[in-house]
This record gives sequence, structure tokens and C-alpha cells, in this order.
Amino acid sequence: MSRGIIPSPYGALPDGTPIELHTLTNAAGCRCRAITYGAIITELHVPDRAGRLGDVVLGFERLADYVSNSRYFGAAIGRVGNRIAGGSFALNGRTYQLAVNNGPNSLHGGRRGFDKVVWRAEPRLEADGPALTLRYTSPDGEEGYPGNLEVTMTYRLTDANELRIDYRAAADQDTPVNLTNHSYWNLAGRGTILAHRLALRAGRYTPVDADLIPTGGIEPVAGGPMDFTAEKAIGRDLGLLDNRPAGYDHNFVLDGGGAGLAPAARVVEPESGRVLEVLTDQPGVQFYSGNFLDGTLRGKRGESYPQYAGFCLETQHFPDAVHHPQFPSIILRRGETYRSTTIHRFSTLAA
Repeated sequence: MSRGIIPSPYGALPDGTPIELHTLTNAAGCRCRAITYGAIITELHVPDRAGRLGDVVLGFERLADYVSNSRYFGAAIGRVGNRIAGGSFALNGRTYQLAVNNGPNSLHGGRRGFDKVVWRAEPRLEADGPALTLRYTSPDGEEGYPGNLEVTMTYRLTDANELRIDYRAAADQDTPVNLTNHSYWNLAGRGTILAHRLALRAGRYTPVDADLIPTGGIEPVAGGPMDFTAEKAIGRDLGLLDNRPAGYDHNFVLDGGGAGLAPAARVVEPESGRVLEVLTDQPGVQFYSGNFLDGTLRGKRGESYPQYAGFCLETQHFPDAVHHPQFPSIILRRGETYRSTTIHRFSTLAA
């Protein structure tokens, strides 16, 4: 497939709304596919150390499966990624009640977050590769949030084998905004991610309670199972974690502090030799090790996704920031523009 971007139909929602698929191909032959439902990245093919392309994201082959399942495979997340305790917050002297969808809490924007809406697509070919801009207007009161919010996300598959995501948003009222992408990565393209080796540029993390809500503290990772300052296998310290199901679902405080685009994570899959580096201008990254996958979902090629079949690195502001003034603020003020960039850079180990 030649360098460029090709649109094609991807079925329709139950109400008849048509969904588009856009295939982005860079000069090296890497391929990314995204659909207008949920701005979901359905496929991303990158080479291993022998040059063989492989799909490194979890997902489905049919639109109906994305609609009926809520694991956020590859999806855009908003207005507010992660959890808001009690599904409510106070802003400018008023309390807002949000849709709750995670026990008593609101998760990833509510029952119908940005992962479940239809985006408007604008494909184009740029100097450094194909780009797909996706737009959505979130109306005042959607899922309980104030203000009309104009959101733009651009996926770029650069000729340097990078998937770059640029986020922009503006609102006509003050409102919380914390956008991210929820791709599940498996650099081997099969099996579990327990042998993947992860390093995080994060010397601290935000501890959570039994409902995965931050306690408000910020603690050092040094010496414990949260310590990824030196590269280690994702599965090495799972037995030391006390959450159930056992695994990582925690926000790490990045050393870069959100001051500008900086390295956040590096993941190595030893067998294939694939390497993923993540750079972001966000202050945190939610590392999730696929703890709640249980084998009941069947994805591409009819394969089941067992526990730990994929991991997520959701670049973000901290969870539940609306209740913790010591955390970086997620309030987007009227007249301001929300801007964020995350780069996923792919390479391989030497053969």
C-alpha cells in the first residue's frame, strides 16, 4: 500500500449513522487505521527486528463489537479521562452531577463519553506523512458537564514511524477537560504483556483507595512494585500488589512535570525486538496492565483477550483532580485553548 490516507465505509450504527474507516500509510509501509466512531484506533502495524509488520493494538474486526463492549479499545477519552469520585464536582460556586458508570464514580467521561460518539473526519497528506483530524462538538450538559466544548484530535503517522496525537479544545464556559487515548498495546501482537519490559520517567505516583480513587497523596516509587525507574518486566512485581484483580491501574507523576514535550515511557518486547517510546507534555501517565480483561472478549481473528493481554499508557492530568487542589488543574477556562501532544515512537532492537 502506497504512502497516503484512504477512506472506506465501516458499517453503520443501529440508528443508521454511517461510520468511516481511514487507513493511514507512511513511507516505510507502517499502517494505522482509525474509525469515526469513538475516534478509535483499530489497527497499528509496525515492523519487528526482521522488518515484518505486525498489529500492536488490541481491538475488534466489527463495528458492532466496539459498540457493544466498553473496554475502550483504542478510543478517544473525554471530556475527562480517568475517575471522578462520586461523579460530581464544584466549579464557580455550583455543583455539577455527572453520569456515573464505575460504581458511584464517573469514569472516562461517563456512560456516553467521547469513545461512544461519532466524529467528523478530515483526512490529508502532510509533508511528514498522512494525517487524520477528527472533530466533535460536545453540547452543554452532555454527561453533566457545563459548556459547549469544541474538540479536535489529529492522528499523524509520520515517516519516522511515529504515531503523533495532537489534542485541541475550547469551551464557552469553564469546564473540566482531560483528554487521552486508550489504546491497549501488545508489541508481540499475541499472548500477554507480562514479559514486556517497561521503564517510566516517574519517581512518584498517586496512591489510590479500593475504588482506584486517588487519596490525594503523592508518594515516591523507590524500591516498591511501582518503581519502573529502571526497566523491568511488567509482570515481575504483580504479586506484590494488593489491588484485585492484581495489576497496575495507577497514575504516575512524570518527572517532566508537563512543562513541555518530554520522554515518559519506554517499552521493549524482547522476542520481536519492537520498542515503543512515549513522549508527552502531560504531567501524568496512567499505566494499566489489562487487569480486568478475563478472556471473555474475542478480538481480531476470533482470538480471546486474557488477563494482561495488553497494556495502556494514558497520558493525562491526574485522576480526580477536581477534588484535589494540590494536583495540576484540569479546568479549561472560557476563552482559553486546551492543547496537548503525545508521540508514540516505534523502533527495534538490533538484530
